[in-house]
Amino acid sequence: MQIVSLFDYTGEALKPWAEAGYECFAYDIQHTGVHRDGISFLHADLHVSATVQTIVERHAGKVRLVSAFPVCTDLAASGACWWAGKREADPEFQGRAARCAMQCAEMAEAMGCDAWYVENPVGALSRLWRKPDHVFDPCEYGGYLSESDEHPLYPQHIPARDAYRKKTCIWHGPGFTVPPKRPVEPVQVVCVRKRTGGTCRYAPQAAALGGKSQRTKNIRSATPRGWARAVIEVN
Repeated sequence: MQIVSLFDYTGEALKPWAEAGYECFAYDIQHTGVHRDGISFLHADLHVSATVQTIVERHAGKVRLVSAFPVCTDLAASGACWWAGKREADPEFQGRAARCAMQCAEMAEAMGCDAWYVENPVGALSRLWRKPDHVFDPCEYGGYLSESDEHPLYPQHIPARDAYRKKTCIWHGPGFTVPPKRPVEPVQVVCVRKRTGGTCRYAPQAAALGGKSQRTKNIRSATPRGWARAVIEVN
């Protein structure tokens, strides 16, 4: 059986499945077509209908689970201060982003897989699609990782055992089981507001990573590994 992950750059959602012997495919526009650690990282522009159809036909009837991490740039509440300007330039900017997320669910169903989930942060998708089925912070699944854990890709930014808060929403199909939580204590960074002098608390990567570079986006959107481990345990 196969596991398919859409808009997946890191492949972290697939690693537990690959270790268990499943055939795993990560599709993202940044990939160049390499096979590593049991995962095929394949280039795909998932905004192109012909590409979507090709992927569906390739995996139809063979898939155990589909995960998806559609682009949240135009949907996340953290970017709400820019929505008015974006809407003035393009009234349909959020509608297209939401349809792309909903399309992930449609792709899973077209493959014949009802065990699917779509991930996005808190934001407009709850209004443009429907309310999420599950909401969590990564630290709530950190207990699925070992006490000696260290992030394999971004240890300087992401705390060990996913010990950070970042409200994450999950929309899922009828065949997907939400795993029970095993929380760990989150790490937080206290920052001083420049204008008011007051303090606020952030996850370490949120406090340290600003800007719009692709690397920054990849780090801030990396799949929580504790969640990925928990998903395979119950699915």
